[in-house]
Amino acid sequence: MTNFLNVACKPFEGQKPGTSGLRKKTRVFMQADYLERFVQAIFNAIGGGSGKTFVLGGDGRFFNATAIQKILKMAAANGVSRVLVGQDGLLSTPAVSHLIRLNETDGGFILSASHNPGGIDQDFGLKFNTPNGGPAPEGITAEMYDQTLTISSYPIADAPDIDLSKVGEHAIGDMQVDVIDPVSAYSDLMETLFDFGKIRALFASGFSLRFDAMHAVTGPYARAILQVCLGAPEGSVLNAIPSEDFCGGHPDPNPVWAKPLVDLMMSGNAPEFGAASDGDGDRNMIVGRGIYVTPSDSLAVLVANAHLAPGYKAGLAGVARSMPTSRACDRVAEKLGIEAFETPTGWKFFGNLLDAGRVTICGEESAGTGSSHVREKDGLWAVLLWLNIIAERGQSVAEIMTDHWQEFGRNYYSRHDYEAVPVEAANQLMRELETNLPGLVGESFFGMQVVASETFRYVDPVDQSVSENQGIIVHFKGQGRAVLRLSGTGTEGATLRIYLEQYVDRDADHSVETQAALQAVKSAIHEITRIQALIGRDEPDVMT
Repeated sequence: MTNFLNVACKPFEGQKPGTSGLRKKTRVFMQADYLERFVQAIFNAIGGGSGKTFVLGGDGRFFNATAIQKILKMAAANGVSRVLVGQDGLLSTPAVSHLIRLNETDGGFILSASHNPGGIDQDFGLKFNTPNGGPAPEGITAEMYDQTLTISSYPIADAPDIDLSKVGEHAIGDMQVDVIDPVSAYSDLMETLFDFGKIRALFASGFSLRFDAMHAVTGPYARAILQVCLGAPEGSVLNAIPSEDFCGGHPDPNPVWAKPLVDLMMSGNAPEFGAASDGDGDRNMIVGRGIYVTPSDSLAVLVANAHLAPGYKAGLAGVARSMPTSRACDRVAEKLGIEAFETPTGWKFFGNLLDAGRVTICGEESAGTGSSHVREKDGLWAVLLWLNIIAERGQSVAEIMTDHWQEFGRNYYSRHDYEAVPVEAANQLMRELETNLPGLVGESFFGMQVVASETFRYVDPVDQSVSENQGIIVHFKGQGRAVLRLSGTGTEGATLRIYLEQYVDRDADHSVETQAALQAVKSAIHEITRIQALIGRDEPDVMT
């Protein structure tokens, strides 16, 4: 007989979910009642847990195992009927999305801070995905926050921990707990989308790859699919064992944090293809021999070539990108004659478009791409689509990019992150810029004339919901653009992100170094924002 306790608690400040759930320092989540109050707020916001089924898993970071046991016991006390949890508590974010949809569950709990570092003194996070497999929309996250302000107690089962090390069935009271293989269902889905035979033949021909799993959750998936199923040589997948602190690394797949892979790909000993994924498996980085592919360019190439993979031979319904992502994929959509949508940052904004069948492929500036196969971005999916394209075209990454730019022109693009900026200084910069927007048009800064400026406002074309103040855009004559926004994924101070873009046409020189091609746009936006005076910096902490 399982006993259920009702634990009295007091509200915590700041339990407001951001673009990807609630992220805080791990020690904040470890406070007594902190995690439990937020979990109960989720249950309350979705109408309770009675009789429902959920998926539960995370990226294996520090506190993941403890948090899963607490959530299981709270689920049982909330009357949940069944929980599917990944073996050892591991599930990638796209795998959770697929399992929700495959099993028609009532949603899923994902324990991760994505690309943020892990460890007791680093970051932790929790988000809830709805029955469509996607992140909870703003209406539900707003209700979660409202619930955190009023909850005075939560129920929890007084029961021993579940053994998550082996696949099998367990129970907490009347609730069934199924510990499942975290990889198999996801791998089966990938095989329906891509020509595994062609990719096997590619590796059999001697094609070389290095995939850096960054000591994170994608390691088991990449080894099972790339090495075991597709035949990539042993050792093709690097850093494949998930670690609670990512072995002291920062699991963000970009040229800064995945520098060893980038250095290898730029060396004389480079394999033909390089890739990386992040903490929870939803982001990706693509690197060819001697060439780094920006997330925006990768999205455009995938849209242009998706028809080469079996799952997309029928064509694409449309494409969507987050507003800060470069407009490279828009040019592809125009040629294909399909719709192109511009949304705020945050994968949840793609959900309605995907559910309505308006788009097939989506992408965002922070190395996230995915398709209608799930309702999350999917790092390994992007890698497999690239491999399918390479197998069909018989070209290197560099050759594919050269052909693409010659057909569509090149959108030079870079994201500059200014991290741990004092919150008030960051807010002042954004306030001043917004106030000055009307007077910028027609003015020139470092030879760049402003032709338009706006605060981005999004009206969802499916349900007509409105999202205000999603970032500031300054457009320059000659198809240059700068986007500024404050990120919602950091846990310390504010992260100011400035996205720089400059288009050059098909006949231009496409070999200019990226930062050099963007220097005029950078100088202009720095003068406009008074960045040095307001935050004391004129160079970013991270440049991708």
